[in-house]
Formats: sequence, structure tokens, C-alpha cells
Amino acid sequence: MSEHRARGEATPAWRRRWKENALLFSLLVHPSKSRAHRVYELVSTENLVTERSLYLNLGYWKDAPSTLDDACDAMAVLLAQRARLSADDRVLDVGFGFGDQDLFWMDRYAPRHITGLNVTAFQVQAAQQRVAERGLADRIDLRHGSATDIPLEDGSIDKVLALECAFHFKTRDRFFAEACRVMRPGGRLALTDIVPLPRDGKLGLKGKLTEYVGRAFWQICAENMYDRVEYAERLARAGFENIDVVSLHDEVMEPFARFTLRRMSEPDVIARLNPSLRAMFVETAKTTLEKPPDVARFDYVLAVADKPGQERVRGM
Repeated sequence: MSEHRARGEATPAWRRRWKENALLFSLLVHPSKSRAHRVYELVSTENLVTERSLYLNLGYWKDAPSTLDDACDAMAVLLAQRARLSADDRVLDVGFGFGDQDLFWMDRYAPRHITGLNVTAFQVQAAQQRVAERGLADRIDLRHGSATDIPLEDGSIDKVLALECAFHFKTRDRFFAEACRVMRPGGRLALTDIVPLPRDGKLGLKGKLTEYVGRAFWQICAENMYDRVEYAERLARAGFENIDVVSLHDEVMEPFARFTLRRMSEPDVIARLNPSLRAMFVETAKTTLEKPPDVARFDYVLAVADKPGQERVRGM
């Protein structure tokens, strides 16, 4: 039995469905800029489509992994490589979910220390328990906290990582400023993120409706709705240099959509997932693949940037 299914057994299915539907309704009819934690209360662990992990990212599918778990590991590898993660690094991971990437990074790259911040309380508790069970509490410190108000000293971190979460932040600009503040001179910011695809002209009524539903469900505030070109410009205004923002749309969005359509038809998923969420995931996947006109579409970007200043001497 998968880890996420085992953790959901304590709550009766009817009660869980009622709560999930109420949360979904509230997200769609009364969106808020500061309720990202509600999205993950809805998705929880029973509505994940991974099989051996609790990852919450879309995965990196360039080398055609067969499962979402493997694709998520590949995304964690890609982000670590672009961050130049090493054994000397003091790392800040914002929006760590259930801590899968932190455990993975510690196993593979053994950084000096990882501090994590996350606004969803039950995820923090679950992640802390997983870290403790692995005997890593002295090297991975996962806390309840905000990426836009980081409780760390200036210049205390070597690398700041954000795996598919910054679109939630109120606002992403505030996160960029805080990341720059806590980072040492020569430190590096690396993140994957979801932004609108560049488009010509204004959206029609249908396009505005689909954009509203996407923003409301995923709790994306309007201030974060800009494309990858402006993304790089905002990083520069926050004080970063050596900025690189590249699209991974073809390696993430479309292969994840194909995976979703296949996975949503499997019996275990049909039996376990909330039917309303399943229907929403299927329609989103179809829209991604069919590319209908006048519908808001999203890009997936990998961004890296350095804080100006001299590199820390390794080993010091």
C-alpha cells in the first residue's frame, strides 16, 4: 500500500468527500490571495496520483520516466543541478510540501543543512515526522513559515530553492526580495514555477473564465500573472544577476497531461480520488493537449539567478 493511502485511512470516505467538495466550492467562488494552504488541504494525501512518494510537482519527463514519482525525482535532480547544490551548502527550501525533495537532496547531495518553510500546517507535521523517522532532524529543519517573511538572518543561506510553489506567494516579488536578503553574496536562487504563456491580444469571455478557474483553484494572485520575459526582469529588479529563465513547457506540461489522462482512467485512481477533482484534472489535461483557441494556457519555467558578490571559499 502506498504511503499516502495508508495515511488517509483514519477519516471515513464520506466525511472526507464532504470536506473536499466544500473546500473546492470555496476556492472557486471565493478565491483569496492568502489561502494556498487550502489547495493542499483539498489535495491532501488521498488525492495524489503518485505511487511511492508524496511529491506535489508535475515532474520532469524529458527522458520518458514511466511514473510520476520518477518524473518528480528527475525534477528534483534538475533543480539541484541548476542550483549547483553541494556538500558545503546551507539551503533554504520554501514550499517543501511533504519534504520529499529535501530527503532526496540530502541522500544524493548531502548539503551541510536544509531549512524549510511551508504554510500548510499538516504538511509540516507530516514532513517533520518523516525527517525524524530517517534520523535527519539535525540536518533538515522543516518549519511552519512564509516565503515572503523569512525568519532567517541576512546572508545566512547559500542556496534558496523553490520547487513549483512561487506562483502561490503573495507576492512573488516579495519572495525574490526576501531570498536576496537571506542569501550570502555569490549565493544562488533556483526555482521551478508556473506562469502564463506569452500571448498576443486579450482573452475573450471563455478565456477569462478558464483563467479565473485556474487562478482560483491554484490560488495564484493576479500580481504573479506575468510571462517568463517579465519574470527575468523582476529578478533583476530584486537585485539578482546572471539570470536565466527557460521554458520547460514541452518537457513538463504536455507529458504530464498525457500521464494524467492515462492515470485518471486507472481503477485505483477512480476509486480513491474525489470525482470532482478527477474531472477537473481530466479537463485541464485535455485543454493542455488540444490547445483550444481563446483559452488561458500556462508555461512551466526553470529560473536561476545569483546574488552579486564574491563566492564563498569552499570548505570555509
